[in-house]
Amino acid sequence: MIRRIKRLLPRPLINAYHFCRAVLAVALYGYPARRLTVIGVTGTDGKTTTSHMLYSILRQAGHAVSLISTTGAVIYGSENIPLGLHVTTPDPFELQRFLRDARRVGSDTIVLETTSHGLAQHRVWGCNYRVGVVTNITPEHLDYHGSYERLLRDKARLLRGVEASILNRDDSSHDALLPLASGKIVTYGLSTAAEVRAVKVQFDESRTSFEVPALDMIARTRFLGDYNVLNALAAAAAASALGIEAERISAGLAEAKPPPGRLEPVERGQPFQVLVDFAHTSNSLENVLHLLRGLARKRLIVVFGCAGERDPGKRFPMGASAGRWADLAVLTAEDPRTEDLEAILDEIARGVESQGGRLNETYYRVPDREQAIAFAILKLAKPGDIVVTCGKAHEKSMCYGAVEYPWDEFVAVHAALDRLELETGPGEWEDD
Repeated sequence: MIRRIKRLLPRPLINAYHFCRAVLAVALYGYPARRLTVIGVTGTDGKTTTSHMLYSILRQAGHAVSLISTTGAVIYGSENIPLGLHVTTPDPFELQRFLRDARRVGSDTIVLETTSHGLAQHRVWGCNYRVGVVTNITPEHLDYHGSYERLLRDKARLLRGVEASILNRDDSSHDALLPLASGKIVTYGLSTAAEVRAVKVQFDESRTSFEVPALDMIARTRFLGDYNVLNALAAAAAASALGIEAERISAGLAEAKPPPGRLEPVERGQPFQVLVDFAHTSNSLENVLHLLRGLARKRLIVVFGCAGERDPGKRFPMGASAGRWADLAVLTAEDPRTEDLEAILDEIARGVESQGGRLNETYYRVPDREQAIAFAILKLAKPGDIVVTCGKAHEKSMCYGAVEYPWDEFVAVHAALDRLELETGPGEWEDD
């Protein structure tokens, strides 16, 4: 009901409401950001990974650092604290309480993954960002922002008044963000135009290595793919802007662990790989499938859907990515909300078919997500294949209508593997 009411309200009124709440929250919790170094990370894709990399670097450099990201909050010295359902930037009162708690336990620095909604709605007012990092900006959440140009301006709010703006030189957003950035501007990327640039990039099935001449540094990470090299460069550039030495940056990147649900393997001894990933945008799905295509010994199977009431324009491109890179695709639910799930699948299917996909031959429609995962693992996967489920990862609910139902992607994957083991027996899990 609240969601429906908010959709009917004009955006300026919604933003004014959030601004007033943010001011009250800052006052209630004693303006904690004044006593913290706050680093903000925004972008369409890569925010969470970049934030976790930067968190690892800061820990290696001896900072008492806290982290708030899509996967939860880590207040200095504590375990991960889950946020609300489908939440990245918390409610202003929850956010300011996290900042206060971080300061109380001795934290001096906090990495804050920051969404365009959080910026546009002033939910992060009073956070006093010292460094602003932009990963990339592709058309996303245009149902809220209205246009790509408005999305860029909303993202650029992160860069107002910061001491350093860290921009992706390879991204199409760079030129538009440049005049909106503050402080020292540092660019990163793979192109020769970038200041903090990666060269001699090499990766195998478990590691990536590259050199960064501008920092006189060799980096090795557990993250794969060019897109994760860019995330590592963003984190390195931000750390360097804070005065952290190259040796510490390199050590932090080497120690950084992928966040939950970022190409996370599920290993039960099965004769094929099963990976869980959060890719839920056209750009992220394209990157993940392109990467896995190069790593697959045999077939690549993807299970994914597209959320309802969110950017319908991405459905065809995501289907096209699946048709282009995957051998088999299983189209299923991903928070359909009040939209007709079959209509969403129709739009995705048109994208798959644009790349030559054929229903019930190279792609399948299984609306129930638990059944879709089981179908991919029990009926489609063969020894040597890669199965990747995309779009839900760490999230703990699935929205149908206006109701959030409990959901756990890993539970669904393990349940399918349980059934596989019962049906075949572990002794039969042998590669060809």
